[in-house]
Amino acid sequence: MPTSPSEPYDLAVIGAGPAGLAGAVTAGELGLSVALLDAAGTTGGQYFRHPAPGLGAARPQALHHDWAAFAALRRRLGASGVTHLAHHHVWTVQRQDDGPWTAHALTGAEGDTPVRVRARAILLAAGAYERQLPFPGWTLPGVVGAGGAQAMLKSGLVLPGQRVVVAGSGPLLLAVASSLATAGAHVPAVIEASGYLGYAHRPLTLVANPHKLLEAAVHGTALLRHRIPLRTRSAVTEVHGTDRVEAVTVSRLDRDWRPLPGTGRRIACDALAVGHGLLPRTELATGLGCATRRAPDGTHALALGDLQETSVPGLWAAGETGGIGGWQLACAEGELAGIAVAARLRGLPALTGSRRVRDLARRRDRMRAFADTMAAAHAPGPGWTGWLTDATDVCRCEEVTVGGIREAVTGLGARDTRTVKLLTRAGMGWCQGRMCGTAVACLAAAGTEQGTVPPSAERRPLAVPVPLGALADQPAENDRTS
Repeated sequence: MPTSPSEPYDLAVIGAGPAGLAGAVTAGELGLSVALLDAAGTTGGQYFRHPAPGLGAARPQALHHDWAAFAALRRRLGASGVTHLAHHHVWTVQRQDDGPWTAHALTGAEGDTPVRVRARAILLAAGAYERQLPFPGWTLPGVVGAGGAQAMLKSGLVLPGQRVVVAGSGPLLLAVASSLATAGAHVPAVIEASGYLGYAHRPLTLVANPHKLLEAAVHGTALLRHRIPLRTRSAVTEVHGTDRVEAVTVSRLDRDWRPLPGTGRRIACDALAVGHGLLPRTELATGLGCATRRAPDGTHALALGDLQETSVPGLWAAGETGGIGGWQLACAEGELAGIAVAARLRGLPALTGSRRVRDLARRRDRMRAFADTMAAAHAPGPGWTGWLTDATDVCRCEEVTVGGIREAVTGLGARDTRTVKLLTRAGMGWCQGRMCGTAVACLAAAGTEQGTVPPSAERRPLAVPVPLGALADQPAENDRTS
């Protein structure tokens, strides 16, 4: 920690998932004073989410394939001198001139107590959230995100239902299905909108990442053991039920994700776990003007240098903020960033030329190449809007339908997300467009050559909802530097 309460930390790490943990531990072991801020009460992020001690889980590691790696990181955290600030919801980061950074957060029992954490450098490791594409019936109780279903199981030991269809696109579906089946749920099918032939276009990338092939084999074996069929080039195009999910309609898709007429088949179930990949959380970074790049699946990720620094000096990023790639890539990037920050603040450029850094950079580049292959293989096709009806809700918060957005586009001339938002309020609700942003952007771009345009990397002053009272109550005595 800082040598005195008035001194800033050397480094504030935002996010305690694999990337944030690795970055914080590495920097702490290199002698920096480090604050690790996270909205959750425990470390691990989404991937290493685990039950609270009060639930009495005898073997939380049973829900993870890589628990030993997380346990090792957690032990190093305890010995590194890093200050872990749990339940800290960071809503903005500021810097005046060349002085220290200030991370503004909310904490307390009600989540409305403002605090400030000052640091000479910032490492953003905020992770990602699920990309959701709407379809008729997706607002029925029993429809949950694929990652949400896994989070329910990992943190609460709860299943979303007894008969759960898993659908969407991306490798997360295989992990979710095997986890649910192992925990006792019946999974009638895994419905993958893409295929897996896209991976074959980059055989050298597959060979260079044998651990990914091993993961696929583990999940594939689990599907075979539980007799779960995998249907590719298919999607859930409608959910049926009155008070909750009773069945889903699965349709075959063409290469552009357009439903093929006459291929609909109904599957009985009481829950649907659905997700179409992940979106990097870049709100804090783009609010500061950080440059972004377009990933192969159309998402916006941060553009990073060789040592994980953003386009804004003194601000580093690691993990899913720079593109979706899994926990091992996140750890490598976090470790690289921790070393880079230590070298910068301690004036030790030799650190960044060490063998350790060269090995980490090679591992990162190898895994990032696989991540790009994965993103391209599971990128949503433009034809997914073919399973929508005018009555389908797009923005759940503001209850804006497909018909309302299409009217804004065709009747009122809207051609971008911002204009659609102003005309319909889509994206102005509590989630601030995280659930509907992709769908709104695609519908706004309908009829143009950019029909799959994702939500742009908007600059927002607030990364999460903040009470007005918290904005007004920013006294100096609430500064948190220890």
